[in-house]
Amino acid sequence: MPDKDNAAEQTPENQPETTAPPTHMQPNNPLHGVKLADMLEFLVEKYGWQELGNRINLRCFNYDPSIKSSLAFLRQTQWARDKVEGLYLRSILTAVACFCATS
Repeated sequence: MPDKDNAAEQTPENQPETTAPPTHMQPNNPLHGVKLADMLEFLVEKYGWQELGNRINLRCFNYDPSIKSSLAFLRQTQWARDKVEGLYLRSILTAVACFCATS
């Protein structure tokens, strides 16, 4: 029968690594570190609520829109969040392309 005292003395070096890789190592993820609130504020500033609602037909953008209610919906609804993230990425790429063309 194994000694209980020896089993309790396991060090981190003896245990297998079961943790996921650190989240800071995502070089191919352009959304890494960008908060949903920042994305939404950028899109509202760039397009306004009416145009944002035309581009992504969501009730939270078309009827009494607010950052708070939209964030609540987007955090609970992955397909809608995916659409917002896609529009944000396209908007950023367009802005970068325009900047590079004028430089």
